[in-house]
Order: sequence, then structure tokens, then C-alpha cells
Amino acid sequence: MSKSSANFGGTVGWDEHTVIGKRAPRAGELKTESAIAAAQRAGVAIDTSKKFAAGNNKQHEAAKNTAALDRETEELHHNRVEKDVSRAMQQARIAKEWTQADLARNVNEKQQVINEYEQGKAIPNQQVLSKLERALGVKLRGKDVGEPLAAGPKKK
Repeated sequence: MSKSSANFGGTVGWDEHTVIGKRAPRAGELKTESAIAAAQRAGVAIDTSKKFAAGNNKQHEAAKNTAALDRETEELHHNRVEKDVSRAMQQARIAKEWTQADLARNVNEKQQVINEYEQGKAIPNQQVLSKLERALGVKLRGKDVGEPLAAGPKKK
């Protein structure tokens, strides 16, 4: 039997040794110079590319456009319920002699939601405003805020 090179897998010829439990080193495992030299002698393909920003902690580095963001003067904020809407809502509720809890139960919302709408702190939600309009019988959206709802024909 001839002692050529050891076979690490694949097809085995009748005159080659099969080594069980060993495998050929992969390119990602070659870190030391002696391992690279051994891989070159064995004829294994070696990848010598340098990784970008390897070893640096880039997640805490300042972004390029931070100066542009600092110069930004636009104020970003959500629209709140207008004062005339909250006032009309509160007057209609008091005219019906309801508490905030009664109105909340009637429109299936929390009392805190009603409180925020009446204080003008809530971000307007068209679905909630629609439920409040129907329960109170007062327009809360559009031009005629505070006017009674027109009793139109009901849909069949």
C-alpha cells in the first residue's frame, strides 16, 4: 500500500487511506500562519479578503447626517382635539345630564378617553368622534361644530 496523502472524504481509491474523525480545514478556520501554510501545502483554497470595519464597534459611531438633523427646525407634533370640539362635546354631555363615565359606557370607550377629548389632549380619532357624535347628537367634525345632527333618512 502506498502512503500518498490522506483522504478526508469523498471517493476513496483502493490505494488511499481514509481518515475517520478528521476533516479538511475550511477557509474560515485558518487564523494562524501555521494553519494557513499547512492549508496551502494541502492545496485548500484560501480566502484572504479583509472584512470592512472588522474589530470596530460601529453601532455607537455618530451618523454622517447628525449635523443636518441638528439644523432641522421643523417642529413635529401630533394634532390635538380643538378647543371648540372639546367644549361642544362637554356642553352636549352636560345637557343630557351624563357623567363622563356614562358617555364612555354609551360609546364603548374608557372614561379616560372621554376625559382626554374634553380636555383637548387627545389625538383625534375619526371613529371615536363618530361614536361621540351619534351618542351626543351634536356635530363634532367639519364646519358646524356644536350644531345638532341633522336627522337624515336611515339606511335600510
